[in-house]
Amino acid sequence: MYKHILIATDGSELAGRAVAQGLDLAKALGAKVTAVTVTEPWTAAAYGTIPTPSLIESYESACAENAARILAPVAEAAKAKQVACTALHVANRYPVEGILDTAKDKGCDLIVMASHGRRGIARVLLGSETIRVLTLGPVPVLVIR
Repeated sequence: MYKHILIATDGSELAGRAVAQGLDLAKALGAKVTAVTVTEPWTAAAYGTIPTPSLIESYESACAENAARILAPVAEAAKAKQVACTALHVANRYPVEGILDTAKDKGCDLIVMASHGRRGIARVLLGSETIRVLTLGPVPVLVIR
């Protein structure tokens, strides 16, 4: 069935449930896992400042530290379940692009991710990364709620 599962996480409690489900599925199937977290590019317009090299470097350093904090527990959980897992931080990409490109580049045949289940105007205003991965993704997506 599935041999390489991509598990997308942002470190939230809900994403933690997707991580747990994805690792359990990988264990049951004997699949390997790529755990990915994606950090968006720094945009000066959002902060109203001029993008100096030191400011961008500070932002990227903070993103890398946060990604390591998010991915470390995933790698530990995978090790405890005896699931082969590669933890990957995709920097300077938007989440949908980072998830889909990683799935393609790593040859993943399933994507596991969480959905916050927003409805109505919140969904319209905030959008849904999960919906876009479902729509644009070349492989099946298991959505955890």
